[in-house]
Amino acid sequence: MSNAIEWLREECAELETVLRDLSEEEWQRATEYKDWTIADQVMHLHQIDNFGIIAVTTPEQWPDYVKTIRAYQAGGLTHVDKMREAWGSLSSADLLALWSKGWREIAERLEGVQDGGKLPWFGPDMRPASFAGARQMEVWAHGQRIYDLLGLTREPQARIKAICELGVRTQGWTFRNRELDRPDPPRIELTGPNGELWVWNEEASERVSGPALDFALAVVQSRNVHDTQLQTDGDGARAWMEIAQCFAGPPADPPARGTRKVPVN
Repeated sequence: MSNAIEWLREECAELETVLRDLSEEEWQRATEYKDWTIADQVMHLHQIDNFGIIAVTTPEQWPDYVKTIRAYQAGGLTHVDKMREAWGSLSSADLLALWSKGWREIAERLEGVQDGGKLPWFGPDMRPASFAGARQMEVWAHGQRIYDLLGLTREPQARIKAICELGVRTQGWTFRNRELDRPDPPRIELTGPNGELWVWNEEASERVSGPALDFALAVVQSRNVHDTQLQTDGDGARAWMEIAQCFAGPPADPPARGTRKVPVN
């Protein structure tokens, strides 16, 4: 579990470094993700951290807390409305400080969960390592939208393997979420940042191969698979990568082909 939490810390710290140098005006620029501003992206990350802190510290109250969330959703409000209501008036410096404090707290809280313990969540309960991995993925994904907006190239680190792992594990979820028949999982061959080869489902007949960065970008839907260097071999593998979705929520589509591309170094 220690690696998962440390990778979460590293992911947050890297994004925080980028955010620290932005002007107030840049924080209000809209990204290509639902037209959310950079401030919206950070508010959302802080909001989920808060959910996690509640799940760790008062798990017995989690069912009632979820009912409260469902109630305001039934009333026509969304989590976006709630986060903007709570933190939308903050300056960029205050919002950054708030998120910084929150991600450090959730990482520390996760380390305190006893071995074998699980956190209640909106779906199935999650072990701390899985929760940390999901949080890292979300920080990385929302961070990519900020990098894209600012025209920055982010160098992948070894910890991107956790995002690839989540992408592999959610192959079945991608199809269930759309009520589609699931093809057999393909063999995954990815080249990591340091040239290492990462392989999953070694005996599978179909295959997805290419840079780990491209695979991570595709499964978080920051890139269309056709705008990456990924290669697919087999109808099932191809069908998956066309709609791959490693995050929870209703079915979402990747960006249209040609709208966002992996920077060429």
